[in-house]
Amino acid sequence: MFTKYLASFLLLFVTTLTFSQDNLYTSLTIPDNLTQNANAVVRKHSVDITLKSSSQMQVVEKRIITVLNKQGNENIDAYVFYDNNKRIVNLQVLVFDAYGKQIKKFKKKDFKDESAVSGGTLYSDSRVKYLDYTPINYPYTIEFICETVNSNTAFIQSFYPVNDYYLSVENSIYNITFPDGMTIRTKEKNFNDFNLEKTAQNNTISFKVEGIEAFKPEDFSPAFSVMAPRVLVASNQFSLEGVETEVENWNDFGKWLYDDLIKDTHDLPAETIAEIQNLVKNETTDIEKAKKIYQYVQNKVRYISVQVGIGGWKPFNVSEVDQLGYGDCKALTNYTMALLNAVGVKSHYTVVYARGSQRSIEKDFAAMQGNHVILNIPQENKEDIWLECTSQKLPFGFIGDFTDDRDVLVVTPEGGKIKHTKKYEEEESIQTIKGVCSISNEGAIKVKVNVVSKGIQYDDKYWLETETSRDLDTHYKKRWKYINGLSIETMSINNDKENIAFIEDVSFKATNYSKIIGNRMLLPINVLNRNTNIPDRYRSRKLPLEIKRGFKDIDEVEIKLPTDYKIESKPKNVLIQNKYGSYKTELIVKDESTLIFKREFIVKDGNFPKEDYSAFRDFYKEVSKQDNAKIALIKK
Repeated sequence: MFTKYLASFLLLFVTTLTFSQDNLYTSLTIPDNLTQNANAVVRKHSVDITLKSSSQMQVVEKRIITVLNKQGNENIDAYVFYDNNKRIVNLQVLVFDAYGKQIKKFKKKDFKDESAVSGGTLYSDSRVKYLDYTPINYPYTIEFICETVNSNTAFIQSFYPVNDYYLSVENSIYNITFPDGMTIRTKEKNFNDFNLEKTAQNNTISFKVEGIEAFKPEDFSPAFSVMAPRVLVASNQFSLEGVETEVENWNDFGKWLYDDLIKDTHDLPAETIAEIQNLVKNETTDIEKAKKIYQYVQNKVRYISVQVGIGGWKPFNVSEVDQLGYGDCKALTNYTMALLNAVGVKSHYTVVYARGSQRSIEKDFAAMQGNHVILNIPQENKEDIWLECTSQKLPFGFIGDFTDDRDVLVVTPEGGKIKHTKKYEEEESIQTIKGVCSISNEGAIKVKVNVVSKGIQYDDKYWLETETSRDLDTHYKKRWKYINGLSIETMSINNDKENIAFIEDVSFKATNYSKIIGNRMLLPINVLNRNTNIPDRYRSRKLPLEIKRGFKDIDEVEIKLPTDYKIESKPKNVLIQNKYGSYKTELIVKDESTLIFKREFIVKDGNFPKEDYSAFRDFYKEVSKQDNAKIALIKK
């Protein structure tokens, strides 16, 4: 009996000792609140950056993460980028089971190694080492250890404790140490709901945060990158591919970009200059000249990613683009700028965060930012023109949701300036529908419709121009999916680039559109533009409401009633107005056999507190309900 109790005591002692010493390696010690809505939990993440000079940076990163389920595998992040300037000194991973027992060890040689860019890149000197590990059971824990040395100090890693949804953080620490004579700037964002500890002493700045519960995505909320807690870090003195500089503000930064990375690339051949000048000789305005040159670039070159040179920031010489006929966003933007300059049209190379989330350059924090380059043509007393130089399809002056409505860095010979790109208001992002529908006595429908889309609604559709007939057929059946048995008869598309309007003419038919019950027919009045999107319901909304882009729909549809029926009852006209937009319908009896249905639906962009979400959802819900209204017909 004594032996039995002694064994139990020893087992309890060993287990307690294990948990106290290695409690970060077992899933059993994770606080309950950090497992809620989480696929993985960062147990401890430390980043130690040592700037030995403006041209030498050492980074030691250690991350212990417990993966709770299959979806959490995406959060392991056991990878490291490297290139000719960034050397990997140490790289290893340890794997632990649910109880904290080590079951695997991976060294540097066990990591896979490949190019860090996609197949669309012509060539690049950037590579990545990553762990390819398939777990046997869940949960499990990964400890990732990486040390690198980098001669480029332009990009200093931010303190970014949580970088994804469904990921919680137990403990995250960030330290940066720097020598005398270097100035380190920091900017804290989105820590209002978290206890951020900051210390600064002896040329070291430290940040620490604990207990970040997992974010869960919610409809109509800000982009994760916009609302996640983050500390931006930059040095006034830095080096990029051996080019050293010192900047304090965006004016300095832009001046450096222009003088050291752009100015010496403008070596356009004399014969090309002559060709371009001849191309625009009959044009009398700068805008007409710019349109001609933009079309010339679209016809001549194509986009291919090229990520070499000064951190991927220095564009190719324009003579190379001219000769080869391809380039990345930097090269093609710079090339277009050089062509415009050859005919006296001023334009500026512009750095931007591209993608649909409308992320802005931090206007009060000069540092390496952005992931894309576009072109700015300034207009005196008018709205600036912005050009997407990588597209062979976009109309002149149209940038769409890829780079719209955000702060960007405009690089001029005099220095950098923060400007704001084109914002497409709801009155500009308009879709106009005009249609004629005929209903048969059997409830079938025949439709002819003309759809004109502008602004962001143009951006949603212009790609249809290059689709096959089969794909278009599928697209329209999906657009009008609420009509059963729809059969497309004719399709005609016109991409009017001059007016930036996308025009669709479609005819289709469907049997059993209306429901016949005895001597009555129920006819859904909104044939062509029903709102079927009702945002998800949340019992406890956590995130603020953001409507990223507004729009306006205007519909006018003539409905020819079946000859054997007359109107028994019809829905009343509707008017809804609130801070999120408006909705109104009008049903006009033109004569005993013809109705005119008019509909206007406006949604306004804006940012609202989370408490507004329920009312916003109710607005969409009511619109969806009214869009399904029916007319009751009765046999004559």
